[in-house]
Amino acid sequence: MAELNGTPVTSEALRALALLNYGHFTSMRVQDRRTRGFSHHLDRLSNDCRLLFDVSLDRERVREFVRHAVGGQRGAFVVRVTVFDPDLDLGHPVSTAEPSVLVTTRPAMPLPPSPIRVRTVGHRRDLPEVKHVGLMGSLWHRRQVQMRGYDDALFVDDASFISEGATWNIGFFDGERVVWPDAEMLPGITMRLLDQVHDNTTTAPVNIRDVPAMRAAFATNTTIGVRAISAVDGTNLADDHPVFETLRKEYEEIPPERL
Repeated sequence: MAELNGTPVTSEALRALALLNYGHFTSMRVQDRRTRGFSHHLDRLSNDCRLLFDVSLDRERVREFVRHAVGGQRGAFVVRVTVFDPDLDLGHPVSTAEPSVLVTTRPAMPLPPSPIRVRTVGHRRDLPEVKHVGLMGSLWHRRQVQMRGYDDALFVDDASFISEGATWNIGFFDGERVVWPDAEMLPGITMRLLDQVHDNTTTAPVNIRDVPAMRAAFATNTTIGVRAISAVDGTNLADDHPVFETLRKEYEEIPPERL
């Protein structure tokens, strides 16, 4: 399913998105027309629209587009809201923008997902604080590590400090606290919600050399919830640590918001 500004989308309308790849989005796991952190998703869309297009985004208009696209669908599925300007000029992108709202849906994976093995790679996304549609670098690194037998890529800087995964945040458990890396990264909605409900959390720089001392590591985003990481490079980690069930329970107890 795909709708642009509340109507079925045409291939011509998607031309700018496909050829220019300039825009931003958010994705959310929807269960029976509810999702956790919906107001945070709207905040993200509003803030990123102001940054990329220098215009305000009508939050209620976006909400109506999402409701219309979801319709009477039941069960669990993923909704993606992409904001882009179909008339953006490659040679003159500074012209006044009129962003459109593309809403798409796809099936959601069963929860909890299986553990993953990740490999670190040196990479920093363009505008890491924005959930933009420029996924070339992230997907290229994901493909490279999967060709080497890993499940996904974990980004580090030149000094080997960890930031984020290809399309997810990473958290660690040091035996007492959940530790979120203090780095340039996208502040994920699921990460924010977990940080609010889990009592003992902190944000601190995490280097690759710190990983062997960690009791557990996990990936988070709206589609996977809390996903155990069983290995970072050559370091194996427990994929059945009790902290995973604690975090999942705390996350599931967050009241979902109506679309």
